[in-house]
Amino acid sequence: MSMMQVDPQASSRAPTPVQSKSTHSVSDSSQMPPSSTKHYHPYFTQAEIDYLSEKQRGKQSAAHEEKVRQSACTFLETVGARVGFPRRTIATAQTLYHRFHLFFPRKDFQYHDVALAAVYVSTKMHDTLKKPRELLSVSYAIRYPDLAAKSKHPGGDIDLDTMDHTMVENDRQRLLAIERLILETICFNFTARMPFPYVIKLGKELKASKKHVQLAWRVAIDCHRTSLPLIYPSHVIALGSIYVSALLLSFEKPPLPTRDGEMSTDKLAAKLSSPLEWQERCRARHEDLQGDLFRRHLPTHCSPSSCFKSEFAHTFLDLLLQFTQQSYSSSTNTSPSTPSSPSPHLVATPGRDRHSLHPQQMQHPYPYKPDQLIRLKIAMRENEAEAVRPPAPKRRKISGFSELDSTERIGQNEGTVRFLFVPHGVAGDVE
Repeated sequence: MSMMQVDPQASSRAPTPVQSKSTHSVSDSSQMPPSSTKHYHPYFTQAEIDYLSEKQRGKQSAAHEEKVRQSACTFLETVGARVGFPRRTIATAQTLYHRFHLFFPRKDFQYHDVALAAVYVSTKMHDTLKKPRELLSVSYAIRYPDLAAKSKHPGGDIDLDTMDHTMVENDRQRLLAIERLILETICFNFTARMPFPYVIKLGKELKASKKHVQLAWRVAIDCHRTSLPLIYPSHVIALGSIYVSALLLSFEKPPLPTRDGEMSTDKLAAKLSSPLEWQERCRARHEDLQGDLFRRHLPTHCSPSSCFKSEFAHTFLDLLLQFTQQSYSSSTNTSPSTPSSPSPHLVATPGRDRHSLHPQQMQHPYPYKPDQLIRLKIAMRENEAEAVRPPAPKRRKISGFSELDSTERIGQNEGTVRFLFVPHGVAGDVE
């Protein structure tokens, strides 16, 4: 039940007409808070993400936004490594973080607060639940390495009883408050589909080698550092990871040895570069992508497969190029680690089980130099025909997102709110 506050001036107002079977409820309707409906948006177009990101970015630069994004993703990787979360929990938390800041400005929140709330929601979605105090204990060990060094715990965890009780309680309440906002951004839809099983299945279907599938798995992991999981469904993320890994393994490199029945990386990259039967077999056609948003915003002169490969590959290569540039620059000096590099206090030591660390935190994950990646991007651009290259998205309001342009923000609504799992306009909407 909900408490209804009576307005003393309500008697002087004209009653708002409503459709009701009872006559006495007409006068009461003017006192009730308005009701609204919010639809779950499983995927966005790149134009919509650019529009929403620019809206929430404010006066901050895109470079600063990307720096904070990578800091949050690395923080989530570190928390997941210390707690021992499975990959699906970490990847979902990163996607929830990206989705959250499509609706809320980064300047209003500390990235570690949002990241902790995101991983807390992710643990509920994947049944790997941890209490907020447990997550806070791990986060303090990461954020305050001096306190972790003084800890008597073998893993370096901090005992919350030794911390300021007021600070811990405030952080816990902040985590729970942001958790509520994250739940509203997903309309309380706890369904999460991961690309990792599809990497294995599609790799077998396309006859990829074991080394190729292993690299595709790693590419699928790092895709969650970008907004790609908000644009493409999980099986398309898996297919794009196989395509990008084929490019990385075949560009300016000798052919890898293959077994009988396996397809070489250069042949597989060429196969995925042309619209053949793989679109039907892998269910990665344009019309099979979740939501009609792709059909509304895809240029008429751009084939679906070309637009998909171009956007996916270049987005990931930009991330990889940023990572390699920072890695090679940091190897020549003693400056602190960059946001996308592993945390320095997570380096494997004799006193710590190195199996508790993820591969990215134990060794350089991609043996590529920045100049090689730049040449690959140039070669891809040269091979892309002008007729199928998508134009830059226009900076305009998205017609399907009128509810995001209203003055009512998520988390600040009054009255009754219905959260629907289906996007707006799907299945005639739920009455």
